[in-house]
Amino acid sequence: MTLWHAKRAVEQEMQSSIHLATQLVTFELSQNHARTQWLAQLNALKETRHLHIQLKEPSGNILTVPITQNSPTIETPPRWFVNLVVGAPIQIERTLMTSDGNALIMLIEANPLNEISEVWDESLAFFGLLYSLIFLVFVTIHVILSRVLKAIFIIVQSLARVEQGDYQSQLPRFSSEDMNQIARAINHLIEKLNASQQENRSLTQHTLAIQEDERQRLAQELHDELGQSLTAIKVMTVTVAKLDNGANLLIKQSTDHVVSICDHLMGVVRSMMQQLHPLVLTQLGLKAALEDLIAHWQQRHDLTITFVCHGEIEFLPETICIHVFRMVQEGLTNVLRHANASAVSIDLSIDENQQLRLVMSDNGQGCDTEHIQKGFGLLSMRERVRSLQGEFHIQTQPQQGMAIHVKIPL
Repeated sequence: MTLWHAKRAVEQEMQSSIHLATQLVTFELSQNHARTQWLAQLNALKETRHLHIQLKEPSGNILTVPITQNSPTIETPPRWFVNLVVGAPIQIERTLMTSDGNALIMLIEANPLNEISEVWDESLAFFGLLYSLIFLVFVTIHVILSRVLKAIFIIVQSLARVEQGDYQSQLPRFSSEDMNQIARAINHLIEKLNASQQENRSLTQHTLAIQEDERQRLAQELHDELGQSLTAIKVMTVTVAKLDNGANLLIKQSTDHVVSICDHLMGVVRSMMQQLHPLVLTQLGLKAALEDLIAHWQQRHDLTITFVCHGEIEFLPETICIHVFRMVQEGLTNVLRHANASAVSIDLSIDENQQLRLVMSDNGQGCDTEHIQKGFGLLSMRERVRSLQGEFHIQTQPQQGMAIHVKIPL
């Protein structure tokens, strides 16, 4: 559009200059002046600097005009600009009558280079201003987008922390009111989620406490009622066998069979008591309870278990001891059911940050982390760790085993 406008401006200027020159020449020829003198003055006019004016007689003799002044040197525009702006050559030839009745032929040829130079300077100024405005617009857009993208990045980071269970951080205030509204809404959501998490954590702790109490009561009932009853049955059966002294073969076989059944049932009861609430945990502490659990598992299953314990874990709170014991129990159950492993390693320690670390790893078949079965065992372990405000991570790859990492603040 600028080039089209420049081309029109050059053409209009040329037409205007030619028209002006024609009017002036016609007027001057009707006056009594020396022709060469007023023609030189006409050629020197600023308004006719784009024109080359000549007069010739009907015989073809061109009237020479003395040069009155040199036109100023003008910087030539680029050739491509001249080619785009310049139009068809403008040249006219007209016959005029002088005041003394002689006929003269006027030749006017337009030279648009000066006008094109002016248009080029104007175009440069216009495009310079346009580029400056575009630059300012882009800088403004860049600043605004940078702020918006920075705010969006902060919001996305906050949402990622929320997804991981971190409900403590809050979004800051932004310079944009729209972003502030989003930040307030997200902060309100985080507060609600934090409150819900605290309620769920309290509910989980209460549920686990009730579960442990119920298990302890059941274990006590099994020990006091069923265990003592089986012991009494076994004693009475042995007494009957001694009184008969082997005289009656049927009685001897029956008493031996009853004693065998009592021994089996007492073993089952002890196993159930161990699963429900190990007395070793209450009486001897976490380390002894885990060693007893591992020995019991190795006796019942073809599984090599390595247990390493560091630090003073004997002085841990009872709640943490119960949760850690249950997590190891659940972990061994998962290994037996799903891992198809032959060896398990259990590492329990207290690090320099006063955090209890539990690492359980096996050499089983493993799996893809995106396809881990969300069974009750892993869910129970995760909930126990969350109830203690700890961290729970699973590391596994197909055919590379599985490792469970637990960190619990003390």
